[in-house]
Amino acid sequence: MRDPAIGEILVQADDLRRRVASIGEEISADYVGSDLVLVCVLKGAVLFLSDLMRNVSVPCELDFMAVASYGSATDSSGVVRILKDLDAAIEGRDVLIVEDIVDSGLTLSYLLSSLGARSPRTLEVCALLTKPTRRKVELPIRYVGFEIPDRFAIGYGLDHGERYRNLPYVAALKQE
Repeated sequence: MRDPAIGEILVQADDLRRRVASIGEEISADYVGSDLVLVCVLKGAVLFLSDLMRNVSVPCELDFMAVASYGSATDSSGVVRILKDLDAAIEGRDVLIVEDIVDSGLTLSYLLSSLGARSPRTLEVCALLTKPTRRKVELPIRYVGFEIPDRFAIGYGLDHGERYRNLPYVAALKQE
């Protein structure tokens, strides 16, 4: 039975697979010979990261950060808290933040500032989804999977109240 909270499909599963493979190839070409660290922003980006890593052919390390800015609401609170920080130092290394979605940009802006202060050699962003119409701060996003409309997205790692992460596609949450 279909969950009535799942609305319009924004990105089909096949389109996700193709674009993630393409981004992995781009990263592989751009980071040949580098000391690459992929920083996965938990929990939403974990499915994207696992598929992405299978398409990255250059050696890389993996680390995780967990931040909170939404809680159970559908709008960012604008207040960012680090719940889990990196385990390894990134000084002098090439760091690629792997993010599920860039909405207002406030969370990512905070992450870029926080990680930039740790003196990485390079610091770039790879975002599966972006909503440019919601952006409150301009940010450099090197790799973008898909631009989506201003709808609350669920699926492929993105949640609402910790549900719907396991959908194989990205859909809009039906608003009541």
